[in-house]
Amino acid sequence: MASVAHQARMVGADDARMPRIDYWLVASVMVLATLGLVMVASASITFADREIGQPFYYALRQAVFMGVGLAVGVALFKVRLVDLERMGVLLLVSALAMLLLVLVPGIGVEVNGAARWINAGLFRLQVSEPAKLLFIIYLASYLARHGEEVRTRISGFLKPIGLLAIAALLLLLEPDFGATVVLTATVMGMIFMAGVKLIQFSGVLGVAGLLLASLAVSSPYRMNRLTTFMDPWADPFNSGFQLTQSLIAIGRGEWFGVGLGSSIQKLFYLPEAHTDFVFAVLAEELGLLGVCLIIVLYAVLVWRAFLIAAQAVKAENLFAAYLAYGIGIWFGLQSFINIGVNMGLLPTKGLTLPLMSYGGSSMIVMCAAIALLLRIDFETRYTASSMSASGIAAATRKRGSA
Repeated sequence: MASVAHQARMVGADDARMPRIDYWLVASVMVLATLGLVMVASASITFADREIGQPFYYALRQAVFMGVGLAVGVALFKVRLVDLERMGVLLLVSALAMLLLVLVPGIGVEVNGAARWINAGLFRLQVSEPAKLLFIIYLASYLARHGEEVRTRISGFLKPIGLLAIAALLLLLEPDFGATVVLTATVMGMIFMAGVKLIQFSGVLGVAGLLLASLAVSSPYRMNRLTTFMDPWADPFNSGFQLTQSLIAIGRGEWFGVGLGSSIQKLFYLPEAHTDFVFAVLAEELGLLGVCLIIVLYAVLVWRAFLIAAQAVKAENLFAAYLAYGIGIWFGLQSFINIGVNMGLLPTKGLTLPLMSYGGSSMIVMCAAIALLLRIDFETRYTASSMSASGIAAATRKRGSA
């Protein structure tokens, strides 16, 4: 402990040599992931015992995913942002290739009529998860290099929108409507933060909204989800079963919950209790107090992401800033949608609760995204006292002013 305190004093004296870690961000992530592991164990224990004969099967696998995610995060933290920025186009191609590859018969794994996965040995990789992160990294590099064009010319604005349309089309072919909504909203949020003209932004946002709405009502499956969301009690034993069970679980939690491990709805009543609906089990067992804790933790995570982005803007590292904005928007939006679905405020989407729901793809990619946030914060603090910017776009500006 004395050594840690000594290091903290050294940071204050020489921030460039030993930048501080964003403890608010790290603490919120650690609490979310740990609580998520506990809730996955609680929500899946009975189901795993009956189906597999191992009560802690899903909890142990989730712990392994967390370990792999930590290893990936540590490795990614060591990658310089300037190198990551240079790989922007390659990462975009990789994202589109994965989304295309999963549609190839024999490669993509189909579950319940949707081909969203590729067999990765230890687990099935849901390609939309890494594809979202790779697309966000590419868009951050594009906005850093062509920010002026995006703000002043319609062509600069439409280029990333065209690439988004291709990615969205591939996602819809799987189909994965939830990932399409999240990626579209995140991209639009990043472009908005880049300073695009409001009239252009509003026009494209309106068109995107109309297209997504038309896709939702044109599909009988999605239309059924919409009508079920509006009145799940009209058919509580069929189409409305999952949502009604989720609402019952949340209602039973009241103020302080029924106690950890004491959920009744997880006992084969609530489908996907340890994946998409782990929030409902948490609300039942920990009550409103637990719900408020989770919401505050996600708010802290998003707040720190936006603060890190703002600090990167001050340091003139625009790639880092746009990347941090994108990750913050992504986490905030996906957690909002998952919680909204569990509470019956939004139509059902197959989206995980970041860092908490069971799933290898989501956990590993979310850990990678957090590592990028920490790297951005590290480089921003490190370069703040020694240089005005880093990255390709900043280097270009420096050469232009020389």
